[in-house]
Amino acid sequence: MALGSRRSSGKQKILRFGFPKGSLQNSMGQLFQRAGYRMTFPDRSLFPTIDDPDLECVLIRAQEMARYVEEGVLDAGITGKDWILENRAKVVELADLKFSKQSFRPVRWVLAVPEDSKIRKVQDLEGKRIATEGVGLVKAWLRKNGVKAKVEFSWGATEVKPPLLADAIVDVTETGSSLRANNLRIVETLMESTPRLIANRTAAKDPWKKRKLERMALLLTGAIAAEGKVVLAMNVTESRLQKVLELLPALSSPTVSPLADGKMVALSTVVEETLVRELLPDLHEAGASGIIETPLNKIVF
Repeated sequence: MALGSRRSSGKQKILRFGFPKGSLQNSMGQLFQRAGYRMTFPDRSLFPTIDDPDLECVLIRAQEMARYVEEGVLDAGITGKDWILENRAKVVELADLKFSKQSFRPVRWVLAVPEDSKIRKVQDLEGKRIATEGVGLVKAWLRKNGVKAKVEFSWGATEVKPPLLADAIVDVTETGSSLRANNLRIVETLMESTPRLIANRTAAKDPWKKRKLERMALLLTGAIAAEGKVVLAMNVTESRLQKVLELLPALSSPTVSPLADGKMVALSTVVEETLVRELLPDLHEAGASGIIETPLNKIVF
């Protein structure tokens, strides 16, 4: 893959960054936006625009990302831990981005079979045919369990292949709903996977690129930490302060600051957004006033 035409001329330093194309694209785009980046994904183009002149982005399938990063075609990128293992890629993992396209649960690679299958455990796969996109992952798992089976690469729609084209499948899932819709039951989980920010070894040793990536990692993990949380700020009299504090499930100790009148304090804390509906009326009844709810983009610990 040649990226030379996209590189800036002159002495400007550029970090070539692989952005995951496909199922992770939208969720990661939203994550980057919350982290402070502005991105657009032009139609029929592999080159997203980003408001950081030091970054040159290219869309790459997550399945291929680790290989291109390892080989130095890209300095860094985002892909799943599963695809790092599948490609046996020697890359540096800079951050675990516990973020998925529908939830914060890791995706799972699972062994699934038809509901009426006699396969109940990994040993029952002896001599059977397994369809999967993660051929390397499955073969390693079978070797670990001392089982010999035929593992075939699946080009898509893996869940429809049993029982005619395969005895079992190993597929990636978040909720299992697609498997259940195809009358498949999960036998075993092979592994869980989350997206990782990765770099090749050369980029990770380069002082400028390393610092650039570390700052990116800080912003991205900060955006993930802030997901679903808000700041509640309010005023309360000294006499009611303890009662209000007892109501607050705080991420850390609430911040309490005296106000100029000497009778009231300002209080702020971080809470889960889902708690606010019940919490805010309780706080008001306990004596808090001027209550403000503010959404969060990032929390940096």
